[in-house]
Amino acid sequence: MIFIIFILFLIFQRLAELYVSSKNEKWLLRNGAVEYGKEHYPYMVAMHTLFIISIIAEYLWRDGTVVSYPLIILFFLLIVIKVIVISTLGHYWNTKIYKVPGTRPVATGIYKYIKHPNYIIVVCEIAIIPLAFGLYYTAIVFTILNALMLTVRIKKENEVLAM
Repeated sequence: MIFIIFILFLIFQRLAELYVSSKNEKWLLRNGAVEYGKEHYPYMVAMHTLFIISIIAEYLWRDGTVVSYPLIILFFLLIVIKVIVISTLGHYWNTKIYKVPGTRPVATGIYKYIKHPNYIIVVCEIAIIPLAFGLYYTAIVFTILNALMLTVRIKKENEVLAM
């Protein structure tokens, strides 16, 4: 039962993030933002969608019996940090890469100390979520896929931030 509640929460949380991103995208476009990284974005969406599908599939395949409550608690702590990150970026937070001409990168809050805190959170989530339920294959495969995706994503984002 804990798995069902958790996975439903995870799906709701991801959809809520997409909703916030969509609202922010409208604001960004109204303020002259230009989108970058369009070529890799569909792959990122596919990877994150397949991640959730893989969690469910491996859980059903393994006849899920493992639940690590400390890892679930850690996941919720990551959500708190993610809310801080999203709040710090405000309208600039998005799942896509946008740049409003003439603006400088946000350098307040956690961004004073860490350049890409959201990606650190995502790296942790990709490992912690499946491991909380003993889903080792999903944790390994998607950690590798996410590392490859972030190599492309962070390179592009750094180029845009340097403009």
